[in-house]
Amino acid sequence: MKQARQRINDQIKISPLRVIGVDGEQLGIVERDEALRIAAEADLDLVEVAPHVRPPVCKIMDYGKFKYEQSKKSHKSRAKSHEVRLKGIRIRPKTEAHDRDFKIQQARHFLEAGDKVMVNMLFRGRELSHMDYAEQNMRAFVEQLADVSTVERGPSREGRRMILILLPNKKPS
Repeated sequence: MKQARQRINDQIKISPLRVIGVDGEQLGIVERDEALRIAAEADLDLVEVAPHVRPPVCKIMDYGKFKYEQSKKSHKSRAKSHEVRLKGIRIRPKTEAHDRDFKIQQARHFLEAGDKVMVNMLFRGRELSHMDYAEQNMRAFVEQLADVSTVERGPSREGRRMILILLPNKKPS
């Protein structure tokens, strides 16, 4: 343990230092050797917290405990975060109202969970000549999901498919 403390304390080369004590109180501007002696008496480490100011700011603390608490905080924040994924829904231009409503219900579930939704409408054969059906279906998606989503990319044709991308309005709770 003392070797680890020695390695941490040896990294500080500049003197004098502005030192902050264990309880957060200011000890003032102190020479490096004096600050190391104070830290050694308290059986703690001298850690440089602001190296770019003059004089550098150092704090007397248990560095191992500090690193452990930092890792716990980062782990906790990662556990609470939600990764936004792109969920895909496929429909056809001639999809009937009931089937379309079922797909809209699925999209609503994805959006409420905080995920993006990409509605993919696939065309085959002569279906490309019936764009009015396709636009009606896409408009139904946008209108019925307006309360939980915003349109990131409106319905646009790419070859034999039409794509619509919806974003959730708010983050999942």
